[in-house]
Amino acid sequence: MPLAAAAVAVSAANPLSLPGLARSPPRHSPRVRHRLTSRRWLNFTNRTLDSGRFDHLSSRCSITNTDVQYDHVATDDEVLSEKSVIEAHCPVPIVHLKPDILESDSASLLTERAFVDSLLTALPVLSLEEQNALAAIPAHPAGLYALYATCLAGNLVEQLWNFAWPSAIALLHPSLLPVAVMGFIAKLAIIAGGPLVGKLMDSFPRLPAYNFLNTLQAAAQLLSAAMIIRAHSIPSTSASAVILCPWFIVLVLAGALERLCGIALGVAMERDWVVLLAGVNRPIALAQANAILNRIDLLCEIAGASLFGILLAKYDPVTCLKSAAGLMICSLPVTVLLTWLTNKLSTGVLDRPKSLHNCCKSCNGGTVNETDSMGVGVEAIKLGWKEYIHQPVLPASLAYVLLYFNVVLAPGSLMTAFLTQRGLNPSVIGGFSGLCAFMGVAATFVSANLVKHLGILKAGAAGLLFQASLLTIAVAVYWSGSLSQQCPLLLFLSLIVLSRLGHMSYDVVGAQILQTGIPSSKANLIGTMEISVASLAESVMLGVAIVANDSSHFGILAMLSLMSVVGAAWMFCRWLLNPTDEQRSLFAFDVQ
Repeated sequence: MPLAAAAVAVSAANPLSLPGLARSPPRHSPRVRHRLTSRRWLNFTNRTLDSGRFDHLSSRCSITNTDVQYDHVATDDEVLSEKSVIEAHCPVPIVHLKPDILESDSASLLTERAFVDSLLTALPVLSLEEQNALAAIPAHPAGLYALYATCLAGNLVEQLWNFAWPSAIALLHPSLLPVAVMGFIAKLAIIAGGPLVGKLMDSFPRLPAYNFLNTLQAAAQLLSAAMIIRAHSIPSTSASAVILCPWFIVLVLAGALERLCGIALGVAMERDWVVLLAGVNRPIALAQANAILNRIDLLCEIAGASLFGILLAKYDPVTCLKSAAGLMICSLPVTVLLTWLTNKLSTGVLDRPKSLHNCCKSCNGGTVNETDSMGVGVEAIKLGWKEYIHQPVLPASLAYVLLYFNVVLAPGSLMTAFLTQRGLNPSVIGGFSGLCAFMGVAATFVSANLVKHLGILKAGAAGLLFQASLLTIAVAVYWSGSLSQQCPLLLFLSLIVLSRLGHMSYDVVGAQILQTGIPSSKANLIGTMEISVASLAESVMLGVAIVANDSSHFGILAMLSLMSVVGAAWMFCRWLLNPTDEQRSLFAFDVQ
C-alpha cells in the first residue's frame, strides 16, 4: 500500500515490522525540513547495492514526503531473488541494514525530530559587540607596536632631512632655482621609477628589500649632505651657474634617489606591512593602525622641522648638516634592528617567497622577453588612464589632484626657501612647518566629526571651501605689499597654517570618498594612476617655479596655487550640487 517512507530491508535473522507507519506520518521539525519532490526517485546502481558501503549506516534514518509502494519487510533471500524485479518496477533503493546496529526500540527509527537533534550541533554565534571587539584586536599586536617604532625611527630622520636640505640650499643663493630644480627632478624620478621600484619590492622578500632600500636612502642622504657642505665651503656663484656645478648635479641625482626610496618605503609600510600585522579581516584594527601611522608621520614632521630649525638658529649650516648626518648614521642600525624585531614578534609573517612573476620566470628558464614586458607596461598605463577617466567619482579625484598644484602656499621646499631668503629666523620657519603638521593631526579628529554631522560629501566640500577662503585672504595680505613687516608676515603664515586644517580634512574625507566610489577590483590600478597624475601636477608647478625662479615672482606662484585650490573647491561643489544617479546610488547612506 502507498506510504510516505522508504522501503527498508532487514536481515532474515530479525525481521522488523512497522505497523504504525501508514497511520501517522512523521511530524516535521520546525527548524529543519528535509523534503524530496513528489514522485522523484533516487537511482542507485547495482554496484552500490552489491557493495557493503551501507553496512554501517546509523539506525536513526527517515525519508519523508515520498510515495513508495510498501508491502512488507523483506528478508535477505527475498532481497537477493527479487532485486531485479524491484529494479524493473521501482527505482527506490533497498537499503540492507544489519541487525546488530538496529536499536531495540523500533519507533526511534522514524523519529525525525530525534534525527535532526542528533544531526545539528550547537554552534557558537558571536554577538555584534563581540564581533566588533574581535575586529578591533590586531592579528599581531606586538609586531604592530614594533612597526610603529620602526616608522618613528625612519620618519624622524626623513622629515628632518626634508626640512634641512632646502634650508641649507636657500642660504647659498637668493634664488628659488636650485630648490625648484631638485624638486622637479625628484618628481620626475617618482613618475618614471615608481612602478619599477614597486615591482622590485613585490619581487623580493620583504625584509631584505626593505633593509636594502633603507640603506640606500641613508647613503643618498649622506651623499647629499656632503655635497651641500662642499657647496658652503666654496665661493657662491649665480643661480644659473650653480645648477651646472658638479656638486649640484650629484646632489640632484642623490636627492632623486632618496625621494624614490622614501616613497617605496612608505608604500611598503602603509599598504603591505600594516595589513599583514593588523589583519586584513579586522577592519577596526586596520583603521586604527592606519590612523596611528598617519599621526606618527605628522608628529615626525613637527619634530624634525623644529629640531633642525632650532639647530640652524644657534649654529652655522655646516654644523647643522653634520649633526643631521650623524643622526642618519645612528638611526640606520636602529631601524634595521626594529625591522627584524617586527618580523620576530609577528612570528615571521613578513617572510614570503618571491613573486609569481619570478616563479614563472624561473619556470621558463629564467628568460623574459623584454619587448613583451614593455608592451605589457604600456598596456597597463593605457588601461590605468582609461579606468581613471571613467571612474564614478572622477570630480573628487580631480579636486584632489588640483590641490597638488599648490606648491608655495603650503609647507614645502619652495616655502622654506622663500622664508629663508626673507631673513626669517630658522626657528620660526621650523615652527611654521611644525604647526602645519599639527593641523594635519588635528584634521584626523575634525574630519570624523564633519562626516558625522554633515555626511561624507558635504564634509569634503567644507574642507575645500575652508582652505580656499583662508588662502584667498593670505594672498591678499601678500599683495598688500606689507610682508616686509613682521606682523603681516606672521598673519600670512598663520592663514596658511589654518588652511592646512581644511586641506588635510579633505585629504582624509576624500580618501573615504574614493574608497566608496571605486570598485575594490580596480582600487589599486586607479589609486596608482591618481598618484602619478598628482606627481605630474606638482612637477608642472615646479617647472613654472624654475622659469620664475626669482623670489620677486613668488606672488605669481602664489596666485597660481590659489587658483588651483579654488578650482578644486568649485569642481567638487559643482559635482555635489548636480548629483548623478550613480552618485546617489553610491552615497545613498550619506547624511544629506
